[in-house]
Amino acid sequence: MSEYNDCIILKGPAGLIEIDKDDKVGLKMAMLFENRCLGTQVALASQKYGFSRQRFYQIKNAFELGGSEALKEKKKGPSKNYKRTESIVNQIIRMRFLDPDASVAVITQKLKQMGFDISQRSVERTITDYGIQKKTPFIKPEKEIKGG
Repeated sequence: MSEYNDCIILKGPAGLIEIDKDDKVGLKMAMLFENRCLGTQVALASQKYGFSRQRFYQIKNAFELGGSEALKEKKKGPSKNYKRTESIVNQIIRMRFLDPDASVAVITQKLKQMGFDISQRSVERTITDYGIQKKTPFIKPEKEIKGG
């Protein structure tokens, strides 16, 4: 194995393969290949590809369970919404339908009085996500009086 510009080159008896350094899945596969097929020690292979020993084994286990698909980067951040639970969302929608003229601040205050820990911004997001904005009144434009 050698490095060339922005690629890592894996050499075998029948030829070589270039893996772009930005290809996260390819690098993980190359690290596993180097360890399993070329006999490189775990510590050396993981260090070469910028991983810890512990991460090497996580990658190895993920590959064994789910193949290369399991090596793809996952979306970062929380996997569920902790503040806007289903119960709170239902209450926000309910309050908006019961009193369409209530402001976001009023809905937030009512929810806090009911014991829910919610911010005004979360209430705004929920209202926007579900498309339950206040209807804006239509005001007819006044006719222009033409001077004569």
